[in-house]
Order: sequence, then C-alpha cells, then structure tokens
Amino acid sequence: MTSIDDVARECGVSTATVSRALRGLPRVSEDTRARVLEAAVRLGYTPSPHAVGLASGGRTRTVAVVVPFVTRWYFSTILLGAERELRRRDHDLALYNLGGDPEARDRVLGTELLTKRVDAIVIVGIEPTATEQRRLARPGRTVVTVGLRVPHWPSVSIDDVEVAEKAVAHLVALGHRRIAYVGGLKDEGLDFTTPRLRLRGYRQALAAAGLPHDPTLEVDGGFTSDGGIESGHALLSRPDRPTAVFAASDEMAIGVLHAAKERGVRVPEDLSVIGIDDHEMSRFMGLTTLRQPVVQQGQIAARQALHLLSSEPDDEHVPEHVTVSTELIVRETTAPPSS
Repeated sequence: MTSIDDVARECGVSTATVSRALRGLPRVSEDTRARVLEAAVRLGYTPSPHAVGLASGGRTRTVAVVVPFVTRWYFSTILLGAERELRRRDHDLALYNLGGDPEARDRVLGTELLTKRVDAIVIVGIEPTATEQRRLARPGRTVVTVGLRVPHWPSVSIDDVEVAEKAVAHLVALGHRRIAYVGGLKDEGLDFTTPRLRLRGYRQALAAAGLPHDPTLEVDGGFTSDGGIESGHALLSRPDRPTAVFAASDEMAIGVLHAAKERGVRVPEDLSVIGIDDHEMSRFMGLTTLRQPVVQQGQIAARQALHLLSSEPDDEHVPEHVTVSTELIVRETTAPPSS
C-alpha cells in the first residue's frame, strides 16, 4: 500500500506538508499543493487516520464528547453542533454516553481510558469532581465544558440562573402569584449543575417579586416529558393547585401540558406553562419558552477545543468563556390568571 511517506518522497517534501496539502490547510504553496495532489492520485494514496495523526504530531484528530444521556434532546443537539464543526475542520467525534450510570462515569472520567484515545475532551452538563479534574487536566490536555464552568477550562453555556429568573418574571408580570417549579435529576448522582442553578433562579425570582416560597410546589420531573406528565398530575391534583408552572426544560413543560389536557385543565385559561429551550416541538405545542441556541453551543465548544489544539491558531478570536444569550418566546400557553 502507498503511504504518506511515499508521497512525501515523490514530491520532495515532508509528511507534514503532504498532510496539510491534502487537507486544504494554509501555508502550502499552490504549486506544492498541486504536485502533492497529483502524486497522491497517481500513486493511489488514500489518507488514513493513523497517517494523518503521524503527520500531525501523533494526534488522533479525534475529539471526545461526553454526555450523560444521548437520548435527551438537549444533549443530542449539542452533539449535532459539535459534529458539524469537527467535520468541517476534518476531525472526528468520539461519543461517550454515560446513560445516567455513575459506574460508566467512573470508567470514562475516572481512568486513563479516555485521555489516551483522543486529542481533546468536551464534557456536557456534568460537573467533574476535584479528582476527575486533576486526572483530566494533564499538561497539554484540552478540556472544554458545555453548560457549566470549571476554573481554567474553556466553556460555553447560558446563564441558568438568569434564564429561570426571566421565566418566572414573565409569569409574575402576567399577574400569577402561585407559581410551581418542575425541575429534576436530584438523584442521578451525576453532578448536574443546570437543575440546581435553575432552581436557584426560580427561588430568587419569587423573592424579588415578594412572593412566598412554598417547597411543596417544587417537584421532580426528571427533565423528561414522562416526568413532566407525572409532575403535572401531582400539581394539578392539589386542591390549592398553582395558576402557573415554570418547567426547567421544554420536554417537562410539554409533559405538564399533556397532564393538564388529561385533567381537563384549560391552558392558558386555568393554567399557564412556560419552559426553557425552544425544543423543536415547542412551536407545534404553542409553548411559551426561553429560547437557547443549542446547536451553536456545540459548535462553539468544538471551535474552542480545536483552537487550543492548533499550533497555528486561526486569526478569529475564540473566547475562553462564552455565555450565549436567551430569548423569551411568547406563544399560547401563558396568559393572566382567570378571575
């Protein structure tokens, strides 16, 4: 089989130059690029990941993305954005799905398994422990987080406290005073920061509005539509049921809407519901929500990782920490409470 060394010898250049020419990277003259392409075709050379890695200083050109649940909309959409950016930059994505299993987390983040196989790691939604941080933060190791911030690591996220405050403030402005919260993932053991921060934002918004805090109005929806259905039934079966529900994700909000329909509770006449995300189904459900650019966050995280990996970074500025903005999208599920 023809190797990258054969092409390099044929053209009288280094293997690194061959790699750059075939990948369309800069700092290769057009004459050299043309000679390399012609030689590769004539010799029947097809680049392999191993050869590219050798020409790139021993790198695998692979970035790992660690997610807690690949089946959840938010995490799969982050993956979509990251994969698009990595593919555009001629890198592969290695998926590590923990599946909600703490033992799987320990195998991935608590051993050397992950760090030996990839050039960079993107961790989505899971806060690494101090021990995991020390293990991952080896010299030359690139780690990026999505949905949380870890000192000394690049990150991209929304402001989870602020977005919850915005959601509650919208309900308060409509005149609601008895507002429930559907959150979740308290018992997963995976150190999610998002539920804690959004709960904090909910409580802070109530306090800012001078409304009493009722812990019985805080229920666990597990960040799933099924969990939202169960939470919705629990809240709407109360004799003193709330006039509004803030769900910390659109999937849970959609579940609450389903529970309201099953119980004959009119939305928004009898109950207002707001979520976070702008899930692809939210528009069809007429759900009022706080839109966050999820695909963009995956792209930014991949760009941050590749920028740090590059020995010749692009001219474009890639911030170390990026907080993306959210937008209130008012649809048909929120209105002033009925008299």
